[in-house]
Amino acid sequence: MVSSLLTLPSTFSRLNLVQKSSIFIPFTFKALSLLKFHKQPRLRPFNTPLLRFPSSLNSPTAHFSTSRRPVSSKSFDDDLVVLGIETSCDDTAAAIVRGNGEILSQVVSSQADLLARYGGVAPKMAEEAHSQVIDQVVQDALDKASLTERELSAVAVTIGPGLSLCLRVGVQKARRVAGSFNLPIISVHHMEAHALVARLIEKELQFPFLALLISGGHNLLVLAHHLGHYTQLGTTIDDAIGEAFDKTAKWLGLDMRKSGGPAVEQLAQEGDAESVRFSIPMKQHKDCNFSYAGLKTQVKLAIASRNIDAKVPLSCASSLDRSSRADIAASFQRVAVLHLEERCERAVEWALKIEPSIKHLVVSGGVASNQYVRSRLDQVVQKYSLQLVCPPPNLCTDNGVMIAWTGIENFRAGRYDSPPPANDPDDFMYDLRPRWPLGEEYAEGSSDARSLRRARVHPSLTSLVQASLQQQ
Repeated sequence: MVSSLLTLPSTFSRLNLVQKSSIFIPFTFKALSLLKFHKQPRLRPFNTPLLRFPSSLNSPTAHFSTSRRPVSSKSFDDDLVVLGIETSCDDTAAAIVRGNGEILSQVVSSQADLLARYGGVAPKMAEEAHSQVIDQVVQDALDKASLTERELSAVAVTIGPGLSLCLRVGVQKARRVAGSFNLPIISVHHMEAHALVARLIEKELQFPFLALLISGGHNLLVLAHHLGHYTQLGTTIDDAIGEAFDKTAKWLGLDMRKSGGPAVEQLAQEGDAESVRFSIPMKQHKDCNFSYAGLKTQVKLAIASRNIDAKVPLSCASSLDRSSRADIAASFQRVAVLHLEERCERAVEWALKIEPSIKHLVVSGGVASNQYVRSRLDQVVQKYSLQLVCPPPNLCTDNGVMIAWTGIENFRAGRYDSPPPANDPDDFMYDLRPRWPLGEEYAEGSSDARSLRRARVHPSLTSLVQASLQQQ
């Protein structure tokens, strides 16, 4: 698969538009464009191009030199200002971050009411909600940073993984801003952003490190060798832990406006975690993959056996009913996190074999906001003399800061694209990557229990980066 990418021109971009009538490229992917940044004494984040693009830029045969050497000038960091846009799922987010790590603004528009109404994410409704607020969210981010688009250096945007309908809204907005103000655009992998935002918070965090990324749609254990190079040690084979928390909250009749995870965590504090004997998933499989579908079924059966009516809000439940719900919440949370602990211990052992110098385990994603999760995983890493790094809760859930910061890291490495046209034709298709692996799978981590659908999975970010580097 990677070898087939090596023949693609380097001018194919990571966030490219192709006409419907154009020639189909296998997997609809292009190799990453790596444009060499010619270092200047001082970057001017005003309405001037960051690069002097050749007049043949739009030619399909145009080629550019590439470089892996990062740009690390302090003056450059001070001047670099990136807008990050995130719409991969149910939150519309934008933020502006400076190259030195200063967060100039952060804005998030939540879809909590929709989550409560539908008991989860409804893609079409989520898309409409994104479309209604995206312009205002970006404008608020600019206003809070006291900046205009002309003062930006680049625009970063999530192109996957996520829901296609939702991703499209953010990509369209990013391209409009970048095209109107002649700004480079940086395509961001959502899960890479969850991992790298820890480097914004923890200045001592250097590659290589191990990362556990846990959210509503993903459980992922990756070894981060360096920027753009990841080994996947474990992934979700069916349902992610965040999905299990959400469904449990819904079946227990909890308030979903704060999302299921926090609601279950809060109720679990009242319960007996040993009262319901749930089985730990996949005990017989000695790998690092995750499965929460079976645990969800166990929870649903336990709720039914206790005649708990989700239509009766927790606030209206009797004392006995509330106690029963709390016991189920606590027991579920204990077993759900035990599954994390078991997989993380094995992943740490594997990672130390591959990269003996790792010192950190990064835990990020929405579920990483759970304090019980953090405390249990901190005990795991202490066994191996590692340090646990968790971003603050507002940077664990989906946000624009992580997109902007990942954009900055990639920009320094020369991974960005030229300004798009000011207006995209209606018949162009966006390069969206709803199912996009972050790294290549570790051979020892393959599982006979795998039920993860592989249809329409894009080549991993790591394979695309490696293919582009081999073009040099």
